[in-house]
Amino acid sequence: MSRWQPCKRREFIKRLRQLDFEGPYTGTRHQFMAYKEYRLTIPSNTEYSVPQLRMMINEVEGILGRVIALDEWNGLS
Repeated sequence: MSRWQPCKRREFIKRLRQLDFEGPYTGTRHQFMAYKEYRLTIPSNTEYSVPQLRMMINEVEGILGRVIALDEWNGLS
C-alpha cells in the first residue's frame, strides 16, 4: 500500500494544473493558484512535508468539493 510522500513545489503546481487550477500568480507575500473564484496560497518553500501537503490537499478538496485519494494524487503527473 502506498503512503503519502513529501512533494516538490514544482510537482505540486504541475498536479494542481491537471486539476484545472490556473497560475501560479504573484500575490502580496505568497504566490497563489486560482480555480474559478477560489484562491489557494502556495507557500514558497521548495519541498512540502507530508503534513503540509495533506493540509493543502484538504484545502483543494474543499475547493473542488470532492475527495482526492492517494492513488488519484499519485496518478497526476
